[in-house]
Amino acid sequence: MNITVYTVFLFGLFSLIGGIIGYTKAGSLVSLLAGGLSGIILIISSIGIFKNYNLAFYVALVVALLLGGRFVMTLIKNFKVMPDLIMVLFSAVTIFFLVMDLIKKP
Repeated sequence: MNITVYTVFLFGLFSLIGGIIGYTKAGSLVSLLAGGLSGIILIISSIGIFKNYNLAFYVALVVALLLGGRFVMTLIKNFKVMPDLIMVLFSAVTIFFLVMDLIKKP
């Protein structure tokens, strides 16, 4: 199985769980909605990537870029390892594998 599928799925799962944790720890409804929505989109995209649907690659790439950009901003401001640095690294790895797969596609 493709490492991109696993990476996107794990990123989605991590985002989903992170949103739930943000809600339970800080009472942040925004964390729940953003983490939950982006996590579900990434998990669904991983299924689409597994089935080799082009749209799924692009959707996952856009979500990874948006999440990465959002967490880079808070990382610069606060420099917290969790969740900021972890999300930036996860975004970067996901973007890397997605771009590599898109370059290889005919």
